Amino acid sequence: MSAHVSLGAELRLGFVPLNDAAPLVVAREKGFFRAEGLGVELSREVSWATIRDKVAAGALDAAHMLSPIPIACTLGLGGEPQPMIAPLALNLNGSAVTLARRLLPAPVAAARDAATALAAVIAARRAAGAPPPTFAVVFPYSMHNYLLRYWLANAGIDPEQDVRITVAPPSRMAGKLAAGELDGFCAGQPWNTLAVDQGVGVIATRASETWRDGPEKVLGVTTAWAERRPEALQALLRAVLRAAAWADAPDNRRELAQILSQPQYVGVDGRLIEASLPETAFHRGGANAPLPAHAGWALSQMVRWGQAPGGLDIAAVARRVYRPDLYDEAAAALGLPPAAFPEVLDGFVDGRVFRLEAAGAYAESFPLSRPARA
Repeated sequence: MSAHVSLGAELRLGFVPLNDAAPLVVAREKGFFRAEGLGVELSREVSWATIRDKVAAGALDAAHMLSPIPIACTLGLGGEPQPMIAPLALNLNGSAVTLARRLLPAPVAAARDAATALAAVIAARRAAGAPPPTFAVVFPYSMHNYLLRYWLANAGIDPEQDVRITVAPPSRMAGKLAAGELDGFCAGQPWNTLAVDQGVGVIATRASETWRDGPEKVLGVTTAWAERRPEALQALLRAVLRAAAWADAPDNRRELAQILSQPQYVGVDGRLIEASLPETAFHRGGANAPLPAHAGWALSQMVRWGQAPGGLDIAAVARRVYRPDLYDEAAAALGLPPAAFPEVLDGFVDGRVFRLEAAGAYAESFPLSRPARA
């Protein structure tokens, strides 16, 4: 039993039904919140816009959050500025690009082949005067949007002209694919695996194939809440860290899938959830450290695609929003090592290297004219 059981805090935490909500769900189901003296209500939300707005308004104390959202909110991108921080990351990897099975004329064996085949389909459509394919991402400020665009651009497909990108809740994407409303989507699991299981989709590339060990979700809170309730925040971080370690253990995978399959959580057949879990890192490889370099890369893509103005001090913003110091405090209390601080990131599909201190130049290194048309 934790020495912090006297805290007695009551918290309301939001999540979207995805596998990577697991650290919050496990913390409640396995008693890690209670062990830290926290009474927690989990609120299942349908969209990331709702998550953002409820955290900003104080209707949620904290939330499972797309990793770029705290950055966008702090800068006032897409709404009024509301400073937020990410004191903990929830996972690495775990999303994928899924294409409608009808879109490609033949099965593809690898992500590079899928991109080449897609480029040929787009060129044929354009030559025939047909509209471009429609893809969905989960939110404009999301790793899904940036990784989809990165993968397309690397294949010479212009995300601004050769495809149409819209937004849809992840839980509705397989249905929209089946209905012919979408030609593809980028979302977190298990919705990609569900589309494959239903026979309507094929996974064209996984997030790890576009960026090895790229970030996905974070625990997001407003800066004001973190400053007002530092003890509750640390208790929350400790509980979620312990839950993330439990969720990452292979021996717990089947039980985790059954927990997530409950209707109040993800509500998808546990068999599909279990099959879609292995690629997601909930704890291993330092997955829970909120690295400023990760924030810097996301912000560089915001600049690249015109969501954020050029000339930002990307490194300064990244260090203000992603807070490994708060993570380190919680990790130390659990006997875990402090976060590493890589300033250089690699593992991208195009072989590029990202340096946090040179993030502005990196963002500008992508030609504004976009890639050559497919």
